[in-house]
Amino acid sequence: MSTIKITCIIVDDEPMALNLVESYVEKTPFLELKQKCSSAIEALEFIKKEPVDLLFLDIQMPDLTGLEFSKMLPKETRVIFTTAFDQYALEGFKVEALDYLLKPFDYAEFLAAANKANSWFSLVKGKQQNMVSEEKEFLFVKSEYKQLRIKLADVLYFEGLKDYIKIWLKDNPKPILTLMSLKALEEELPETQFMRVHRSFIVSLKNIDVIERSQIIINDQRITVSEQYKSKFLEFINNNSL
Repeated sequence: MSTIKITCIIVDDEPMALNLVESYVEKTPFLELKQKCSSAIEALEFIKKEPVDLLFLDIQMPDLTGLEFSKMLPKETRVIFTTAFDQYALEGFKVEALDYLLKPFDYAEFLAAANKANSWFSLVKGKQQNMVSEEKEFLFVKSEYKQLRIKLADVLYFEGLKDYIKIWLKDNPKPILTLMSLKALEEELPETQFMRVHRSFIVSLKNIDVIERSQIIINDQRITVSEQYKSKFLEFINNNSL
């Protein structure tokens, strides 16, 4: 049995269809129903307040169709379409639906589609858990004839200075100086925690206080994001913005 729970909502303008899919969800152990919605607009309002993993989504609905609505969803939210019209199958797969249930469908067909979602989310969430567990917590650096253990959570940013690097830490007014290139250090750091934003700076993403135009402010230090690294940094901002 899956150890994950997939949160879902059902969206259909037909009350009988809503109730049928609800009964199917309730007998499927790895699905957790959060809401039933009679329109895409109602579902959109709900998702803004409480994001979910999966939608069982009718296609033909008034005001906003299921296909139109699916294009407005966050990329991590997946869809299983439910419809009485088979001509929408190709469009459904174009928007990367996990599956396509043609009405009327029974529980066996529903479960087969739900199992596809279960496999997909198990894979994705498993990868995310592995990424977290594999992230480094510390780094050893040589400084003044000693090997110092640096907790990465305490690092504000790294500053390159010719053949040396200054390591600026929380609650430490003076940096640690180590003989290393910024390029070599960049290869050792977890990409989910640190990003190079300038030829002379690698910053801790979680310790950024303010982003102001093309500058990052960390602990009152202003660091310019250079053109070479701007697109990657903007992608990070977009993926973490409300």
